[in-house]
Amino acid sequence: MKAFVFPGQGSQFPGMCKDLYDAHAEAREMCQAADQLLGFSLTDVMFNGTAEDLKQTKVTQPAVFLHSVVSQRLMTIEKPDMVAGHSLGEFSALVACGALRFEDALLLVSARAQAMQAACEANPGTMAAVLGLPDEKVVEICAEISQKLMANSQEPKVVAANFNCPGQIVISGEVEAVDAACVTLKEAGARRALRLPVGGAFHSPLMAPAAEALAEAIKKTEFRKPFCPIYQNVTAQASVEPEIIRENLLKQLTAPVRWTQSVQNMIADGADSFFEFGPGDVLKGLIRKINPEVQVG
Repeated sequence: MKAFVFPGQGSQFPGMCKDLYDAHAEAREMCQAADQLLGFSLTDVMFNGTAEDLKQTKVTQPAVFLHSVVSQRLMTIEKPDMVAGHSLGEFSALVACGALRFEDALLLVSARAQAMQAACEANPGTMAAVLGLPDEKVVEICAEISQKLMANSQEPKVVAANFNCPGQIVISGEVEAVDAACVTLKEAGARRALRLPVGGAFHSPLMAPAAEALAEAIKKTEFRKPFCPIYQNVTAQASVEPEIIRENLLKQLTAPVRWTQSVQNMIADGADSFFEFGPGDVLKGLIRKINPEVQVG
């Protein structure tokens, strides 16, 4: 069975998608439609902008989404049996399985990017990569640090945000809590616990304002029943019901990306070949680490 997967923020690069634009009329039509819908020339920044230009939140997420969907549309591979996307990539996956129209998904991605940027400015935070510890140990240490720093707030100060593959986790939260967690994680035997150059604490409680801002846009958008299951980040389980998909998209902003578990569940449900669509090939590497026996293309 074939699984299509789609990357998230961080996979962008200068000149992204230009080769597809130059070579295919359908790519040009989709890119031009995106520029018109967004009200600015996204493609100009993608094709001609610097790496710094592409870091702008209003650019990064729509750019990765557009490249991913265009890439998948141009492939001649038959329809997938299941799909999944890493964080932002979940929107690309929803287009691939027919749950969202391209235009509606692009507008949602743009709204999500702006809501997340506003949340970052209101609640400054950061993230850190942790290598070489079991998932359970990272979760335990984050809980310990949060408890120490809780003060009057009941929200955790630092959480496990991305379960990318065995031994590779990203934590997210308030700067003080992430730094304290990194020290404790290294003491516990982590090969690496290092802050990432990101603009906020994604997939943590600090993104709650973004979920509130995005809720109305998601409510107004038509979601159709997909022709194949989508394995969503929040549950790592197959979803086919539009209302459940909506709920999980909102929860995703403050909940961890369960990528390891999603891939494991897809394999358990019959996936034996994975195809990544979009800029870069990060997910291919993660899938090989999760299960080196499956085919990755």
